[in-house]
Amino acid sequence: HVQLVESGGGSVQAGGSLRLSCTVSGYPYRAWCIGWFRQSPGQEREGIAAIDSDGAVTYADSVKGRFTISLDNAKNTLYLQMDSLESEDTAMYYCAAGKEYLCFTRNMALEPFDYRGQGTQVTVS
Repeated sequence: HVQLVESGGGSVQAGGSLRLSCTVSGYPYRAWCIGWFRQSPGQEREGIAAIDSDGAVTYADSVKGRFTISLDNAKNTLYLQMDSLESEDTAMYYCAAGKEYLCFTRNMALEPFDYRGQGTQVTVS
């Protein structure tokens, strides 16, 4: 049974920081991609960062230089460090896991990730 559980969301002032966590259990494949996505009401889903089982990372232009994705293998936990937050970053954030190639597709948000978490809300004011 695959589970992805996000935590760490909340409310923060513009310019502040948050760190999101995504704990993964039960993923059955050795090669994988785990990505962070976000979506706000009326907006399209956006893939913002991802890491694959080889440690390669990718970022959307909208967060590059401000967000950092990392993985603690011992804890089976993916992190998203978000700095210099802006009001435009307000959204529901969630993580999703799928096949390794998905990390480097043109638009991750359109790709068939197999599993996703319930999400955690981030509000920047």
